[in-house]
Amino acid sequence: MIEYGMPAMIELESIEESAALCAELGLSFLELNTNFPAQQPHLLDPDALNRIAERYGIDYTIHLNDEMAVADFSPSVAAGYREAVLETISLAKKIHAKKLNMHISEGAHYTMPDRIVYFYEAYQDKFLQGMAAFRDACEDAIGDSGITICMENSKAYYTFQKAALDVLLQSKVFCLTLDIGHNFCSGYADEDWILARSKHLKHMHMHDAKEKNKDHLPLGTGEMDIPRYINIARASDCTVVLEVKTVAGLRESVDWLKRSDLI
Repeated sequence: MIEYGMPAMIELESIEESAALCAELGLSFLELNTNFPAQQPHLLDPDALNRIAERYGIDYTIHLNDEMAVADFSPSVAAGYREAVLETISLAKKIHAKKLNMHISEGAHYTMPDRIVYFYEAYQDKFLQGMAAFRDACEDAIGDSGITICMENSKAYYTFQKAALDVLLQSKVFCLTLDIGHNFCSGYADEDWILARSKHLKHMHMHDAKEKNKDHLPLGTGEMDIPRYINIARASDCTVVLEVKTVAGLRESVDWLKRSDLI
């Protein structure tokens, strides 16, 4: 049976309000988001979060900040981002969150008259060395806690990003998130690559989309074959975040899943 969850909502003031909505809708977990100022790991009280989780009968996952340049060529820049991930791992252990969601940085680029050159591509060996060091640091920090870091697709992956993901996937603490709306908007550019690594697919962000550039829509209001992706999630034993970012849209999505007998 699929465990469905919801994202942190900008419309709701507190984590407890989100937790209450999560329970009301019959969802299993809340994905905290460290892009929110109030959800920075150093500001969150693990004991309070555990009391909220117990009160509403939910669990947590955590979405890391979107800008995670953990293999930057500047040691001090890379160290800051790595420390942010390690700080989140520490919080996850305390609140029993088993999955962290993370984007892979494309880094800076160099604009030439005839093309754009990405620094991580031009100096890929050094970039991959940095990713390997990050992987090993996360593996040490996670230990036997059972936490995994799920790497999410956004726009179409560049070749150097795919190479970095394969470096990360050498460790059992890294796996993949399939964001189906981002996948649609990229013209399904990464779907075959991700599904070829389906043994690593453990998390999914689910929202509808249409017209190639409109995503995060309520389920059933776009052009996507949602049941197909639910079947993929079920086959891979994925947790699924209904990543519809308004309260009304989230309610509409849960209702659609119930009417479609998919939840």
